[in-house]
Amino acid sequence: MQAIDIMTPKVISVGPDAEVRDIAQLLINNRISAVPVIDAEQRVIGIVSEGDLMRQLKNDDDGPQSWWLSLVSGGKDPGDYVKQHGRKAHEVMTPNPLTVEENTPLHDIARLLEKNHIKRVPVVRGDKLIGIVSRANLLQGIANAAVAPTQSPTDDRHIREAILKEVEHNTGVQTGNISVIVNGGAVELWGLVESLEQKQAAAVAAENVAGVTRVDNHLGMMPRGFGYS
Repeated sequence: MQAIDIMTPKVISVGPDAEVRDIAQLLINNRISAVPVIDAEQRVIGIVSEGDLMRQLKNDDDGPQSWWLSLVSGGKDPGDYVKQHGRKAHEVMTPNPLTVEENTPLHDIARLLEKNHIKRVPVVRGDKLIGIVSRANLLQGIANAAVAPTQSPTDDRHIREAILKEVEHNTGVQTGNISVIVNGGAVELWGLVESLEQKQAAAVAAENVAGVTRVDNHLGMMPRGFGYS
């Protein structure tokens, strides 16, 4: 299995001039913990995470600086100042984030996340953003990778794309909060939804896609105020 088989294709993103307050509201409204920052050509130039935004709450007197930083910068770090006081995405984002290609194997993605202590990685085709893989996507994909497929990965990808399209357009379920894994026509649904009705609707959407042989619905209920990452 590769990145394209498990990624969330509908990526919520922002431009470099997006306001910090708007980004914070976007994370809250969509129950996500980070957004890629893209330029006018859909290229990934950064990521703004909850951690980046939390720096805005720091006080300049939160702790002592290292002695060498005080010597070279006069006691203040201009980079930290921008991170703490910036009002635009390009000022507070983590720039030049790691990305993976759509055909990157799962074990390589797992190694990348572990080595760099990150929770998610954008997926690109060429240099254009086409999806994002989170730890949750990855774990669900790895759990299914041990099962030998009975049809080609290409067929499974078509089935997955059809399910995500049906769910997104007709059920009211946010596809950014769920993972759809297809292996040999067998479908597993993971993630969180807001109601039992949404859980059932997602399963019905999958059952009605041509080529699906079985649907295992593992979707859970989203606690109020819960942030999905």
